[in-house]
Amino acid sequence: MLTLFAKKPLVTLIFFTIILLFAVISLSPSSPFSQIPLYSAIGESDIWSAKRILEWRPCKWWLQGHLTALPVETNGYIRVDCYGGLNQMRRDLCDGIGIARLLNATLVLPKFEVAAYWNESSGFTDVFDVDYFIQQLKGFIKVVKELPAEIASKEPIRVDCSKRKGQFDYIESVLPSLLKHHYISITPAMSQRRDRFPVYAKAALCQGCYSALRLTNSLETKSSELLEAIPKPFLSLHLRFEPDMVAYSQCEYNGLSPASMAAIEAARGGGDRKPFTGDTASIWRNRGKCPLTPKETALILQSLSIPTNTNIYLAAGDGVMELEGLTSVYTNVITKLSVLSGEELKDMHGNTKAALDYYVSINSDAYVATYFGNMDKMVAAMRAYKGLYKTVFLNRKAFAEYTSKGLKGKELMEAMRKAQEDDFVMGKGSALPDCFCDFKL
Repeated sequence: MLTLFAKKPLVTLIFFTIILLFAVISLSPSSPFSQIPLYSAIGESDIWSAKRILEWRPCKWWLQGHLTALPVETNGYIRVDCYGGLNQMRRDLCDGIGIARLLNATLVLPKFEVAAYWNESSGFTDVFDVDYFIQQLKGFIKVVKELPAEIASKEPIRVDCSKRKGQFDYIESVLPSLLKHHYISITPAMSQRRDRFPVYAKAALCQGCYSALRLTNSLETKSSELLEAIPKPFLSLHLRFEPDMVAYSQCEYNGLSPASMAAIEAARGGGDRKPFTGDTASIWRNRGKCPLTPKETALILQSLSIPTNTNIYLAAGDGVMELEGLTSVYTNVITKLSVLSGEELKDMHGNTKAALDYYVSINSDAYVATYFGNMDKMVAAMRAYKGLYKTVFLNRKAFAEYTSKGLKGKELMEAMRKAQEDDFVMGKGSALPDCFCDFKL
């Protein structure tokens, strides 16, 4: 071969020109070769290449089970009153659907909280397609838009369930009020025992939660436009490091900017949110109670061999602090503000903005969460429902334990890789067990 090149300089020139051209094309951002994963310093393929042992799938008793016929006569009407952010309200509504079926009640369209704190004035009908909701629940539970004339002018009797303990029984404690007043409102108890529900009530809950809640046409159109505008493939990152989140955690952080420290102090307000100190602070952090900073998040993403040129959609509110800790490492971070115009966003409130993040996240190529809150649980379950399993929750407990032992740099990254890979392989946190069953691969 070398003899041939020596005798024919033109052949040599053409050969090396082709190699150079191939190299230039391969490194171009628009080249198909640029989609080949880049590996991090620890020299392993990314987290998604790990072979899972099990995954969560919708239970057969929900999707394929025989429906218990609805009784001819209803025991009355229930309205579910929902409070907090969109996904907390969605969680309460899902529970409320199951409770209404348990009590043989007709469900009235839910009431969503109007709250200045959440920049919120949009209700259920502003976010979700009502007709679709009613249609999808047909056979599982009866839903009405309007009440009968004899009770339409009345406010429902409020039955307080929100702070009841785990052994709280709806049939014993709520059904008597329903039978007496015929129209009640509830906010489901966070500690309720759904596993004690009969299958038909659990099936109604699951159907309502994962099959019946479709965005309104206008909101779905806007969400779809946002999804289309994000460069593909992309990872959706739910990053929680807002002042109120940090204040509520009662965790102390070193090295934050003066502006972040001031915002956290303002969010603490009174003395009940003062940060823990001494041994209590260490114990609290090692239990995984402290939100990850953007800088810590970037380090863990690198430990998972997620390339630093990955397109990342930031599914978060406007108040995330210290964001440069992430964007200085991962340079292709996209936000709602960078894609949608201010004009498109100005009329949107907390619920509708959160709906955009939810829609993008359940349709992303991968989903990573730094927390395990209501949105993360809903997104993970919906992604499992859709058969999308590239979902990871960053392990705050493992990170705190390793850093408290003094691990740094490559050693810390290798330890975190092992902890996160174990979680991913076992499907840890990837779906809610109420409607999903584990399936061994």
